[in-house]
Amino acid sequence: MTDKNYERILKMSFANVYPHYITKAEKKGRTKAEVDEIIFWLTGYDANALQEILDKKTNFEDFYTSAPKINPNASKITGVICGYRVEDIQDPLMQQIRYLDKLIDELAKGKAMEKILRE
Repeated sequence: MTDKNYERILKMSFANVYPHYITKAEKKGRTKAEVDEIIFWLTGYDANALQEILDKKTNFEDFYTSAPKINPNASKITGVICGYRVEDIQDPLMQQIRYLDKLIDELAKGKAMEKILRE
C-alpha cells in the first residue's frame, strides 16, 4: 500500500464507511445490530459513543486511537481481506482497520456470531 493510500484511509470518515458495512451485512440477511455488536466487541465503544463518532464524522485514525479498548482476542482474527493477510499486517492501526473489514466480511458470509467474536 502506498503512503498516499494509507493516509487517505486514515483520514476517511468512519461515518462514510459505516453504512457500507451495514448494507453488506443486510444484503446477506444479517442486521445493523450485529454490525454494531462486532464494532463494540472489537473497539470497546458502546451505542452512545458510536453515535457520537458518526455525528462528528470521526476519521478512521481517531476512531481506532480513541477506542476504549481493542479486544485482546482481536489477534485471533486471521485470513485475507482486500488482498492482505490480516495477521501479517505490520502497522497496528491498519491491522485494526482490516480486522473490522474481516469481521464484517465473515458476518456477510453467514458465520455465526460466536465464531466471529472469537471469545
